[in-house]
Order: sequence, then C-alpha cells, then structure tokens
Amino acid sequence: MACHAVVATMPTMPMNLLFDDIEVIESVGDPSAVDIAGIAHDSRRVVPGDLFCCVPGLLSDGHVHAAEAVDRGAVGVLCEHFIPELLDQGVIQTRIAPGTIRPVMARLAATFYDFPARELLMVGVTGTNGKTTVTQLLGDLLGATGRPTNVMGTLSGARTTPEATEVQRVLAGVRDRQKSDGRQHAVAMEVSSHALVQARVEGVHFDVAVFTNLSHDHLDYHGTMEAYFEAKHILFDPDHALRGVVNADDPWGKRLIERARIPMTAVHHSDAADVVLRPGRTEFTWRGHRITTPLTGAINVDNTLLAAEAALGLGLDAAEVAEALDNLSPVPGRLQVIATPNRDGATDLAGSPFTVLVDYAHTPAGLEVVLREARSLADGTGRVLVVFGCGGNRDRAKRPLMGQAAWTLSDVAFLTSDNPRDEDPLAIIEEVRAGLARGQEQEAKFMVEPDRRLAIRNALDGAQPGDVVVIAGKGHETYQEVKGRRLPFDDAVEARSSLSRRFGTDPTTWTPKTTHFSSSERR
Repeated sequence: MACHAVVATMPTMPMNLLFDDIEVIESVGDPSAVDIAGIAHDSRRVVPGDLFCCVPGLLSDGHVHAAEAVDRGAVGVLCEHFIPELLDQGVIQTRIAPGTIRPVMARLAATFYDFPARELLMVGVTGTNGKTTVTQLLGDLLGATGRPTNVMGTLSGARTTPEATEVQRVLAGVRDRQKSDGRQHAVAMEVSSHALVQARVEGVHFDVAVFTNLSHDHLDYHGTMEAYFEAKHILFDPDHALRGVVNADDPWGKRLIERARIPMTAVHHSDAADVVLRPGRTEFTWRGHRITTPLTGAINVDNTLLAAEAALGLGLDAAEVAEALDNLSPVPGRLQVIATPNRDGATDLAGSPFTVLVDYAHTPAGLEVVLREARSLADGTGRVLVVFGCGGNRDRAKRPLMGQAAWTLSDVAFLTSDNPRDEDPLAIIEEVRAGLARGQEQEAKFMVEPDRRLAIRNALDGAQPGDVVVIAGKGHETYQEVKGRRLPFDDAVEARSSLSRRFGTDPTTWTPKTTHFSSSERR
C-alpha cells in the first residue's frame, strides 16, 4: 500500500555552498555570511531562513512578491533581475540569467536536500491518460513486496507534479524514513508535460520511466502535438532515466522507442493472454502467471502490464510481481464501479440491474476509451449512457472532439457542466455541441442539463437492465470549480444518492468491499 507523504527536517546550509555549480551573474551582499534553512517559490509559504526564488509565472511574477517574502523572513532572493526596493534592506540578492530560474531552482533544491532520489527506487510515469492509475498500482504492488512506496500525483496534491522545491522536500522525507526503518523505499511519481518543460523534476534521476499514451490535451499550453510529444520525450533522456517502459501500441510510444537513448521495454496489450473482463474483476495471463485484479476494463489490463514491467525494471522477478498483483485496489475515479442494488438486495456486483462507472476521462481519447469499455461491458444487450462536460479555462479545441466522441460511441448522452471555472457553462456546452452530428435524432440522443446533479439523476433514472452508465470528467474530484470557488461535489456520492432515490435503499451499503484474490482462485 502507498505510504503518505513524509517531509524531511534538514539542517541549514551556507548560501554560498548552494551556488557552487550555478552560473551566478552578480550578487548583492555576501552569500557566505548567511545560512539557508529552506527554499521557497511561493511568497505566502515563506518561513524565516528561506531562500526565495522569483519564478515568473503565467499569472504572476515572483519578482513582484519578493518584498513580501522578505517580510516573512526570507534571508536571500534568487532573481533574474535585482529588486530595487530590497537593495537597502541587507537582503542578499543573487542574479542569474533570464529564463533559467526554474532549472536553477530545481538544482538548488536537490543540492539543499542532498539529492534524495539517488537513494530511493524511483519510477516516473508520463502520458496523457493512465498516469494516476499506473502510479497507484505501483504503490500497491511495491508495497506488497515489502517496499514502502510514496505515490506522488493527482490524488495526493493540488498539481499532478509539484514544483521542484516540494518534490525535493518530499523525496528527502522518504529518504529519511528509509534511513530510520532500514527498508528500501520507493517513489512512484506522475510526471506531467508541464513539469518536464518547467524543470520540476530536474535533479531527479528515475530508475524507470513509464509512458502510457499521448493524445489531444494541453494544446493551449504546448501549441502542437509535436511540442507536446517533445515535452514527454524529456523524461526518456539519459539525464533523467536509466530505462524506459513504453506502451508500444501507441504510435507516439513507438516513436519514443525509435528515438531511445536508454534501454526500453516495449509493452503490448497482447502481452496479456486469455483476458476475462467483468465489472470489478479482470483476469489475464502474464509471463506464465494467472493474474486476477479488482479492476475494470481492458485499459486497466494495459495499465497493470505497465506497472508490472516497471517493477521488473526495478529488479523484481516475475513471480514476485505476479503475487503482488493480488494486492491491487481499484483506483478512485478510474473506471470506478458504483454498486447498484441487485434483485436480491445483496451488496456485491452480481445481479445488479445495470452498471455505473465513474471515470476521470476529460480528453477526447480518454472519453473514447471509457465509452468503448462501456460498450464491451454492455455486451451487445444494453445501451451506453454517458454524462459528461468540459472544463472551463482549459484547451477549448478539445471540446467539439469530446462531443463527437460522445455522439459516436454512446446511445444517450447527457451534456452537462464539468468545472466551468470562470467561463459560462452554457457557452462551454455550445462549443461541445459544435462537434455533434446534426439530424432529427439528435434531440433524442443528446440531452442538455447544465446542472450536473440533475444530469446524473436523469441518466440513472433512465437506465434499464443491461445498460452501462458512464459519469465522466471529474473522477476522484470532490468539488466543482465555479467562479473561483470550489463547491462540494463528488460524482460517486451523487450517483449513490440518485440510486438511493430511485431504489429507495441505503446507498452506504452498496459499495462493494475491495476483494483481493489468492493464488488458489486463479485459473
């Protein structure tokens, strides 16, 4: 099981030692006269003794907040231009070349914490979809083999990959715990394309880098798919990883392998034989071992294969990995099955009148995958219903593509609000509708309900025996972002509430217990 984040307590360090390998243009004050107790990039989180790094951001420039950082106790400032109002305050300012502050900050943080990643088993997972699932599976898998594993990613923080200062601080805490308990510790980290471009994992060397897939997302930031791919490719450079594990069924994964300068393991869906898929249970054979997991869908076979091969890359053997896979748990909001009351009132999934899935799918490719999984589970006898929307203040080009995916792959779609943020939900919905086919059947197939709670209720009220209902877009999130506020909202909770209303039973009894399968149950 993945362990919780731990934080290191570090001694102070003379400021000048931090800059031994850094190209400094000029300093105000004497860095050798000051000890640094920490490194910060957010002026609101500065504590006395910190070195404050003036990071220019999309919305705010750290140079503007340097004075606030000093008021909070910062004893030094790393900047790309001097802060005039601080020149007479005795604060040391160290100036470096413009455009270099993020990689320099990352190297300083790694130096300050004495490069903790070097002493840990490190796995970095990147890709458009599947990062969270693969890292969580690795947390369960490695933990079951006696290697406590810290999972860093979407489920554990505000960002998929934290800033470099936070990354190094957490890694140092894991290393310190390793020293205290004498066991080998591991870290499974989601590594986003933003993090790679912004040097958040600079100074971290991964034993294994994993690539899941690449599809349309974040083009508002990267501009083109080619630039998006190049960002992902950074992780597979020898400076960042010893070896790679790549989904070779993905065309971008094939390109990664072709350009590889490190040893690569190509993973194919066909590596899993005799696959049996059911809601809440998946079986397949891998490297001669029969594997049974409480996961749902063929995509989670692929994710499990990537996690298993990454574990082999860390030095585990196949038998050890296969046995550990019995300890996997479903990942919240990733093809998460919401149990419905069955004909006998039992709490397991057998006999449920229809299947309800909550998934984080918020990209065109992600939605396509989930809807195809739903179609497979419906097995030709039931319909696929989907509740979905698109987030505000994000890549607008994917909105009509999401609409097109829902139109093509579902029988009934409920178009609703996701996280509108600062945008008008109805305007977002209209951009999604631009991808829909036009025709008389459209009104019957596509239903617009901006209130997400009502959309979920309407979908579940309309579900019939054999149907599969997909509630997509928010997954594990427990809030809805509207006009700068995070309002409580959990798709899984709302689904259970709607089912309770329909069936008149207590939804707290429906969540199936996580089932771990012993080797005697394998076939």
